[in-house]
Amino acid sequence: MSQTSDPNTRPKPGPDSTGSPAIPPSSWAKRTGFRPRFSGETNASDSGQLNRSPVNGGNVPPPPTTTPPQPTTATAEVNKDEAVKKRREGVRLPVKDAVNNNNNNVVAEPAPAPVQANRRAGRNDDVENALPQIVEEEFVSHHPHMKYELRDTPGLVPIGFYGFQHYLSILGSLVLVPLVIVPAMGGDHEDMSMVVSTVLFISGVTTLLHANFGSRLPLIQGPSFVFLAPALAIIKSPEFLGLNGNNFKHIMKELQGAIIIASAFQAFLGYSGLMTLLLRLINPVVVSPTIAAVGLSFYSYGFPQMGACLEIGMVQILLVIIFSLYLRKISVLGHRIFLIYAVPLGLAITWAMSFLLTEAGAYKYDGCDVNIPTSNMISDHCRRHVARMKSCRADTSHALKSSPWFRFPYPLQWGTPVFNWKMSIVMCVVSFISAVDSVGSYHASSLLVASRPPTPGVVSRGIGLEGLCSILAGLWGTGTGSTSLTENVHTIAVTKMGSRRAVELGACVLIVLSLVGKVGGFIASIPQVMVAGLLCIMWAMLAALGLSNLRYSEAGSSRNIIIIGLSLFFSLSVPSYFQQYGLSPNSNSSVPAYLQPYIVASHGPFRSQYGGLNYVMNTLLSFHMVIAFLVAVVLDNTVPGSKQERGVYVWCEAESARREPAVAKDYGLPFRVGRMFRWVRWVGL
Repeated sequence: MSQTSDPNTRPKPGPDSTGSPAIPPSSWAKRTGFRPRFSGETNASDSGQLNRSPVNGGNVPPPPTTTPPQPTTATAEVNKDEAVKKRREGVRLPVKDAVNNNNNNVVAEPAPAPVQANRRAGRNDDVENALPQIVEEEFVSHHPHMKYELRDTPGLVPIGFYGFQHYLSILGSLVLVPLVIVPAMGGDHEDMSMVVSTVLFISGVTTLLHANFGSRLPLIQGPSFVFLAPALAIIKSPEFLGLNGNNFKHIMKELQGAIIIASAFQAFLGYSGLMTLLLRLINPVVVSPTIAAVGLSFYSYGFPQMGACLEIGMVQILLVIIFSLYLRKISVLGHRIFLIYAVPLGLAITWAMSFLLTEAGAYKYDGCDVNIPTSNMISDHCRRHVARMKSCRADTSHALKSSPWFRFPYPLQWGTPVFNWKMSIVMCVVSFISAVDSVGSYHASSLLVASRPPTPGVVSRGIGLEGLCSILAGLWGTGTGSTSLTENVHTIAVTKMGSRRAVELGACVLIVLSLVGKVGGFIASIPQVMVAGLLCIMWAMLAALGLSNLRYSEAGSSRNIIIIGLSLFFSLSVPSYFQQYGLSPNSNSSVPAYLQPYIVASHGPFRSQYGGLNYVMNTLLSFHMVIAFLVAVVLDNTVPGSKQERGVYVWCEAESARREPAVAKDYGLPFRVGRMFRWVRWVGL
């Protein structure tokens, strides 16, 4: 087929030379001239034909048109047969094939706007091209830079290498939550080791389930930071503050009961189809401040924890900054190891530094033993330095020595869960916030690795399965629910590995490692100051990833700027009011200062005659992410704004997904399981 290459002589879209009208746009995005790369709308229409959004508007004159050359009948038949064959095999059609597949007619590519277009139109085009066309670690709506996409199976060695790379780069996200909540519950190093092993086991199992029966995107399931604030609030509930002795198992059983109830609610939300209705309220302007507030809410926890040993913690943070920013373009054997492994490398170097300083006697004080409880220390000299010794020394934890070589995590290992209605209500609200987080992850990851964004039914199915996976997490006792890790989307963009096979193989390796008790003991022995340093890095990354969702909307819109600003400000200000209400400046509390925000249930401003209602309201309104979500969802869905300005997520239509083999192979359930759910249209294609 011959086609003119002169941009000034290309015909614009419209009726072809035979007089038949062009196929009309298949979605509101095409009908309204929506810029497709902002929301993930692909260029290929449902019928395989290329339909570009109109470029003419305002004062821009239409380009001149000419009649395209007609191909011979034989050439048209060959092109049509090849296109049909590719579509039946589920192969993504390139632009040229998509253009040719139009009932033996040729629809030439539309001509770009003339050079003399007005200045405003040029600026808009520059902004459009600047946002998605970032080649390195940012997210783009097309993925020619990906090494392996969703259904690629390059071989065992590449899959194993990239799978190991994928999991190692987000190791901090997998293990940080238990490293925070176990000490807060009063658990010792043995409890820490067991919880870490359980988290690795559940993460591997739930990732396999999600990759095969959930959204089928290469998203790793693990303990989300969304569940950290409610877990700490439950741990510091008034009824637990007076417990004596080892209260770890008692509080863990209360957490398990709340997580199981909340997870059942999330599973019902997904599999009942209610999530498909709620998706109309969830857009980038809602997701961005909600997820950003999760990271910003722990500002009082991270750096104050590092204060006991600044020379170790600051070195760790500086190393991660240098690796991830200043050395990010340095490649070794074609891999940007400093960018991919910034967090593990910073942790390893800092840990080695702490070990050398410990062996050199830098943190050794005469007559002081770090293993003696602070309450039993007689010397004021030792009491003054015990915090520094516990934070800086590399040998304070005995988790590695005491851990067995083999340990099998099993359900109800901490005992029978205890169900408390007020704690369950708090966790149910947080589970919905977790679902909002997952919606943003589904959309962003699908633009990188899949042929199309998922259908609303696939999103609902993924949310439902995440609820079932969280039930498993509650039964096994990880202390938090299980959800898609937001940081995983950034890892996909950096490593350029989008194959679900790599994630599945890595999940199998994770299950095997969880059975080796020494692995959990090794992770549990990370010095406390390094845990605080990891928290500062991961929470900062989480806040940035939340705000990055704004690239699907018009970030420069005054409407969106005001909504985001109000959501973030009130997400920090309103919880501060609840957390500080009723506290005197000189009050002596047994709770550490960095855990003070989570005891709000005992002194919050909401005081009615119903104690359980007081607990629920004071606790929920002290969560930054809850306030951010409420403000954003109300304003975004009530303040007038165009769909392009709001950046409304464009999901694949169910009917077109069933007609396209590529989309069906991306999101269809394996092993003919999908046939069992054909009658349930709201949880599938």
